[in-house]
Amino acid sequence: MRDLPLSDPGVADHRSPGRFLWWLAKGQWQTLAGGMAFGIVWMGAQAVMPAVLGRAIDRGVAAQDSDQLLVWAGVMLSIGLVQAFSGIMRHRFAVTNWLIAAYRTVQLVGRHTVHLGGTLPRKVSAGEVIAIGTSDISHLGQVMDVMARFAGAIVSFVLVSAILLSTSVTLGLVVLVGVPLMMLLVGPLLSPLQRRSAHQRHLMGRLSNTATDIVSGLRVLRGIGGEQVFLDRYRRQSQETRRAGVEVARVQSVLDALQVFLPGFFVVLVVWLGARSAVAGDITVGELIAFYGYAAFLVIPLRTVTEFANKLIRARVSARRVCTVLALTPDHTDPDSPAPSPPVGSELHDSRTGLRVHPGRLVAVVCERPDESALLADRLGMAAAELDDDVTLGGVPLPALRRSEVRERIVVSDTGATLFSGRLADRLDVSGRGGEQAVRAALATASAEDVLEALPDGLDTLVTERGRSFSGGQRQRLVLARALTGDPEILVLVEPTSAVDAHTEARIAARLRAHRAGRTTVVTTTSPLMLDAADEVALLEDGRIVARGTHTELLETCAAYRAVVTREAEEAAR
Repeated sequence: MRDLPLSDPGVADHRSPGRFLWWLAKGQWQTLAGGMAFGIVWMGAQAVMPAVLGRAIDRGVAAQDSDQLLVWAGVMLSIGLVQAFSGIMRHRFAVTNWLIAAYRTVQLVGRHTVHLGGTLPRKVSAGEVIAIGTSDISHLGQVMDVMARFAGAIVSFVLVSAILLSTSVTLGLVVLVGVPLMMLLVGPLLSPLQRRSAHQRHLMGRLSNTATDIVSGLRVLRGIGGEQVFLDRYRRQSQETRRAGVEVARVQSVLDALQVFLPGFFVVLVVWLGARSAVAGDITVGELIAFYGYAAFLVIPLRTVTEFANKLIRARVSARRVCTVLALTPDHTDPDSPAPSPPVGSELHDSRTGLRVHPGRLVAVVCERPDESALLADRLGMAAAELDDDVTLGGVPLPALRRSEVRERIVVSDTGATLFSGRLADRLDVSGRGGEQAVRAALATASAEDVLEALPDGLDTLVTERGRSFSGGQRQRLVLARALTGDPEILVLVEPTSAVDAHTEARIAARLRAHRAGRTTVVTTTSPLMLDAADEVALLEDGRIVARGTHTELLETCAAYRAVVTREAEEAAR
């Protein structure tokens, strides 16, 4: 058995859904082979049981031979024990195969989303990624689950056919020809099932994306009275998804009905032919009973084959979605020949705007348009969509460095940052290198001690999804504490105090400078409290830095700066 999650999920072959499924199967071939082996033994034991029963009737009951009856009864008991043991092991391997496929897919997608970073939401909706974890992994796991029974179905079908041919050529040919014929009758349903399943999967992803947008923006929707509009939109999309599901169910219901009707009809045909042979004296009574047992048994492999085809179709649809995500490439990739790393304490410079951040200083960027300053913050951390050689660290353009180095040395914490679910201490110390002391120091700087004190389990508290159990101001302070715990060489904070009151903001502003002493910090803000704590303030207008100085100096000498800050102060006072 395997330990889950896997230590390394590997590198997936995502060139096509079929290649991805084959790659998954190769990655767990040992457990698949084990499950298939036990599946063959398990179904093979069922396949030979009617033959043993027929021998017991002919040699024991019909011949009135007690010794032979005991012998064949013992054989049946032994086969039953083998079948029970192999059935247990087959089921264990089947569950293991399901879990390995599901975990590997989740790990692959999770690792790739981290690799994509800010590129992911620009190229695919959140609903598509969520749907992979909620439905697609189940379909991928199920096709690995059914492999053991599918292998057993094929081998047992061949075994029964051989037994029937050795007893009656006519009945053997009926089985050999009839089973493939029934598969052909089911085949035309598989293509529309795949097409409708793919359409339903697309609608489910879109619906998940709409639900995510509504939940994340619920407070804003309430503020502008847009709840009903989005509710109506969600209802329309959910009904469309429901109708698509009904279309899938229609084809599925016909397929399920045929899975019962065709094998049932086949059983009747085989029994009728066997009865005629018994009356004609071509086969014995025991062989007739065995034929009936074969006919009843063949329902199992026939349904297993159609079940495998059904699940394979659904798995291909899900694999196509996974391949779509895995095929995404980040906006920025590592250069073929990365430049040497700039020394620690290098200057961060943006030649496009003229911003120059000296090492070890707290620099605030003020802009009348928040989206403009937020874009600058993304560019400083190489998180913007476009490749930008204008931003340099120690004179080296950021795109010339490895992405991992830029991510480690420059951390951007923007207003869209959220908390992941899990233990609070682990969610704040994401690298695992800070320790509890660093977490508590960061919480103090972020003025979040009251948040921690209100939690009954303290740092052991489990954070709910996206931190929804906290208020907006609490989440913002915890996100700030997380950024501070990482203690990066350069920290870029986008409006870190926009959701807190003035008293809390004053405490954060007073503590931030001391906490980041010796480290470089850039803050985009228009708050006078934060600006007053900065070593240097830069005014951004129309994409250029037009003024520099301390907060007090700019208030006295720059009318444009004074207008922006005064307007902010008046809005905060309302």
